[in-house]
Amino acid sequence: MKVKQLSIFLQNQSGRLAEVMGSIGSEEINIRALSLADTSGFGILRLIVNDKDKARAVLQEKGFTVSETDVIAVEIADVPGGLAHVLEVFAKEEINIEYMYAFVEKSSQNAVVIFRVEDVDASVNALQKKNVHVLSSQEVYAL
Repeated sequence: MKVKQLSIFLQNQSGRLAEVMGSIGSEEINIRALSLADTSGFGILRLIVNDKDKARAVLQEKGFTVSETDVIAVEIADVPGGLAHVLEVFAKEEINIEYMYAFVEKSSQNAVVIFRVEDVDASVNALQKKNVHVLSSQEVYAL
């Protein structure tokens, strides 16, 4: 139930994000989710793509620093309180969320939230016990 996320270190310079997107786009790699966090000097671009190995190779070939992180993808009803329910599961199990970001599925009434947590396996188990749909990597890459 782990999903592989690529994290790309970017200098905070005009055109660097466009270079990443152009590089993976020209290789027919499709982005499933992304998040960008920045400071005054650099940013971290987090991507989930349909072909992580190819994306990593392409970006490293272009000189980008790329790392891989395990995250979990949780399908949540796109209604008021949907996210709160999942966050309560984490709180009751005392699982710390390092960061999260979300996107809405195509042709669906659900959102998908990506969580980076301290303990991925414990988080997946806790969520599944509460009947929360944790997506497999194949499900996420195919969205």
